[in-house]
Amino acid sequence: MTADIILSTRDLTIEFKGFVAVDGVSLDIRRGTIHALIGPNGAGKTTCFNLLTKFLTPTKGTITFKGNDITALRPATVARLGLVRSFQISAVFPHLTALENVRVALQRKRGGSFDFWRSERVLRALNDEALNLLDAVGLTDFAALPAVELSYGRKRALEIATTLALDPEMLLLDEPMAGMGHEDVERIAALIRRVSANRTILMVEHNLSVVASLSDHITVLARGKVLAEGNYSTVSSNPAVIEAYIGAGHA
Repeated sequence: MTADIILSTRDLTIEFKGFVAVDGVSLDIRRGTIHALIGPNGAGKTTCFNLLTKFLTPTKGTITFKGNDITALRPATVARLGLVRSFQISAVFPHLTALENVRVALQRKRGGSFDFWRSERVLRALNDEALNLLDAVGLTDFAALPAVELSYGRKRALEIATTLALDPEMLLLDEPMAGMGHEDVERIAALIRRVSANRTILMVEHNLSVVASLSDHITVLARGKVLAEGNYSTVSSNPAVIEAYIGAGHA
């Protein structure tokens, strides 16, 4: 494995009672790139994502992160190594403010227990860093607003801020544009482009215009296997990819 590969898999496979959801997938994700994992519904994208972040255990195959075999590690251990994911459904505390949500995430980064019993003065020491993260995702003006009152797109931006609070080297985004209107899609795409400046990003995404504009490299899955790889121009003109999408009812 070359030094510029941050995450790789070899023959990654998972079987559920005779059904092979991910079948012999080998990936190489280069440092500092935005890598998209796409494919028609049922292609195995989210299952592959769950394998990479250790929410599922492979039937066979290996996963290597920064040259270390992480195949048998637990999700929290993998996150502490710098491989952190967001979820398809926004995962923030609805009745905490945006600032408080990021502050809780900063406490997680420290390890050990949370500081709920500590004085407000101690907690305020985290405010500067939390406000910097909110500024990075365009939420400075919403710092004091409960998360439940944020628009859907801004909730996703807040989730990215809480993910960034863990200081990941590699960020895995599970359908970051899911359920968004055009304005929110543009906002989150611009945010992903900004936060990728000094990080590697792997994302599962259905919005192909977003994939085209953001991705350096794309892996197409179909029926749990790698169907094609390359830049958007390469994979979008691949007859097998076109057939997979049309055959699955996608334009």
